Amino acid sequence: MKKTLTISPVASIERALTILEVLSQSKRGLTNAEISRKLKLPKSTASYILRTLKQKGYLHRDDDLGKYRLSAKLFSIGSQALRGLELHDIAFPVLQELVDKTDLTGHLAILDGHEVVYIEKIDKPGFIRMNTWVGRRLDVHCTAVGKALIAYLPQEIVEEIIRDRGLPKHTPKTITSLNHLLRELSKVRADGYALDDNENNLGVMCIAAPIFNVEGRAVAAVGLTGTESQTRSHKFESYVKLIKHAARNISHQLGYVSTAHHAGHTEKFLEYGTG
Repeated sequence: MKKTLTISPVASIERALTILEVLSQSKRGLTNAEISRKLKLPKSTASYILRTLKQKGYLHRDDDLGKYRLSAKLFSIGSQALRGLELHDIAFPVLQELVDKTDLTGHLAILDGHEVVYIEKIDKPGFIRMNTWVGRRLDVHCTAVGKALIAYLPQEIVEEIIRDRGLPKHTPKTITSLNHLLRELSKVRADGYALDDNENNLGVMCIAAPIFNVEGRAVAAVGLTGTESQTRSHKFESYVKLIKHAARNISHQLGYVSTAHHAGHTEKFLEYGTG
């Protein structure tokens, strides 16, 4: 009598998911034997799960090499999941945690046309409140969130924004030269964060970092705002680390996979030169 392989439903699901995760780390695919060794599974068990995943369209098998690879069906499912996640819903708890840790005002902003717009604001109760609000529109050249967003646009788009909006001088420290702005944006890409140092309002500073989506595009920016005395303190470096970590956290939840040179994303900027 032929012996029937029996695996509990829960164990089968756990093993199937583990196999998918292992295959996601292999560019060339893996054979049944290789998967069995990596996961310490009986070959018969691995074979049963692999055949089932292949039949359901989640895996492809190279008949010549006997290697299994992930199929595009998984990408399709993942894309649907990502489309169901709203930027605001993902970012809000991260922004709240940032405000709780720093006692500064937190903002979430996007680029709308040639201006930056706040789509969320969180104040720390009992602390200094900034004169900002959800829906407020600001120039990009003098705000940290604005610079964090346009730093990853092609230079011709940045120049188009400046032709349209100009470089109005809000304070003595506002950048009013295109060349100066381009140098500043290069620094943003190198450092991974942007700074508004009394450039929009005297006595107010802001630190911001870009949020990237699954396509590697900067779709939003998260920022911390405080008085100059609050921000320009011994805590400044810790604020920078926290804001960059928050931006990475949100980006990863949106499906962004960082590159080896995550800090500046210079290679991403170069890719944008085509569109």
